[in-house]
Amino acid sequence: MNQQELERVKKKALEDHIPIIMDETLEVMGKYLSQIKPEKILEIGTAVGYSAMCFTNFLTEDGRIDTIEREAERVKEARENIEKVGVADKIQIYEGDAVEILPTLKERYDAVFIDAAKGKYPFFLKEALRMIKPNGIIFADNILYKGYVLSDYNKHKQRTAVRNLREYIKEVSENPNLETQILEVGDGLAISQIK
Repeated sequence: MNQQELERVKKKALEDHIPIIMDETLEVMGKYLSQIKPEKILEIGTAVGYSAMCFTNFLTEDGRIDTIEREAERVKEARENIEKVGVADKIQIYEGDAVEILPTLKERYDAVFIDAAKGKYPFFLKEALRMIKPNGIIFADNILYKGYVLSDYNKHKQRTAVRNLREYIKEVSENPNLETQILEVGDGLAISQIK
């Protein structure tokens, strides 16, 4: 992996205000991923490919990442970045809306990373639970959404996102098959391990 190229991708994303995984979030996830040594990771929300490229460090030798992105411009940039960083053989990008693509996937994954439309988190969870392997882990980024989720936030603009993130937390916390922790790293990270 070309570490210099990866740093360039990160720097450019930050300059262009493209949301990418925060260092502390990546660090926490890395601890879990290095324990389970995933063969297959599913990522919902590619953006410019930064997190997927970082995750390749934790894969088994012939491991693979499937990632979904609906914005054509981002897909194009992500493909170029992945090529330059030298991990194109490990990452497959599905272009389109995750809501339409997820139900068509028949794979089983060791880890799922949810980092896309906040209003769709409960749907993403349902699909993740269908595809996760026993002992797998589901990560959901930005779960506390600037602190709105835990406060009595009720402004109209973000109401749906906040309501659905709360629903996600409720579901993963009450599901008897999951062991969930909500960490205040980055913008909030939910880690749900299959029991």
